[in-house]
Amino acid sequence: MALLAVTNPTLADWSKVVDPDGNIARVIELLSQMNEITEDMVWTEGNLPTGHRSSVRTSLPSGTWRRLNEGVAPTKSTSTQITDSCGMLETYSEIDKALADLNGNTAAYRLSEDRAFMEGLTQQLAATVFYGNTGTDPERFMGLAPRYNTTSTATSQTANNFISGGGSGSDNLSIYLVCWGDLTCHGIFPKGSKAGLSMKDLGEQTILDASGNKYQGYRTHYKWDAGITVRDWRYVVRIGNIDVSDLAGASPADLPKLMMRAMVKIPNIKMCRPAWYMNRTAKQWLDIQRNMGPGTTTTQTTNSNVRRTRDESDAHFFNSFGGAPIRLVDQLTLAEATVS
Repeated sequence: MALLAVTNPTLADWSKVVDPDGNIARVIELLSQMNEITEDMVWTEGNLPTGHRSSVRTSLPSGTWRRLNEGVAPTKSTSTQITDSCGMLETYSEIDKALADLNGNTAAYRLSEDRAFMEGLTQQLAATVFYGNTGTDPERFMGLAPRYNTTSTATSQTANNFISGGGSGSDNLSIYLVCWGDLTCHGIFPKGSKAGLSMKDLGEQTILDASGNKYQGYRTHYKWDAGITVRDWRYVVRIGNIDVSDLAGASPADLPKLMMRAMVKIPNIKMCRPAWYMNRTAKQWLDIQRNMGPGTTTTQTTNSNVRRTRDESDAHFFNSFGGAPIRLVDQLTLAEATVS
């Protein structure tokens, strides 16, 4: 019966969401996160039942400086095709009918459970957008980190858009500049399917407990078929190797300077919808450095390269950089390995 207690709400769980007057309480979601990337993503229906195939230009035709009485050799461009797959994220909610029907609050109780499931799936999707790797988890989709995971241009062209913060070890974080658009980078869902998280109320069903015994319950099915495609690698920049432990020291990564370098790498920022993605630690130190400059020691504050423009009582919090909004993503970890 231990398995049943883990996967299905119990009376103890129910009592925690019911007020003394019998109404469904407004649950304080202590496990909820900010993963604003799901609000920004541009979504496009894929051209394949399992994902999307993009044609990418790999070279341009060239002309010839012609001389009189001499011909011109014809040239052409070249292209290649890249296929991105979607992953299928699914789960079921099963609630004992007698439990949900207590005090006549069936719909409200089930709605409370729905919110928890939607939050959990959103967190999973946000994590996969960045860290999904079909090489190790083929059932998922390829995220951004594995695509921008080298500093060697001989290994991948995307190395041109990886900027190192100089960190080492395994306590690094990353900041991403993603320029959303149908020709740059966008989310995908399988051909013929629906975009976004779908929720289907399957109604009252006969459910089996861990011992195979039957009881009546309510079942809800949640499904999210999604993937991501980077049609033009030049429109995503990853700033990685930002050593977390160094951010509070005398020689941290200069976050504003790194972000300025990232913006210059975007070929045409007007043709897309750019946004920055970072976790709370990165946002905290970015605000500190934009207010007072990187580094915390007295000797460094006299350095002419340090931006120390105001004291803490006059500190500002910033929600954009270079005209692009700053978005919080709690699924971005503080424990990334060094990219080399």
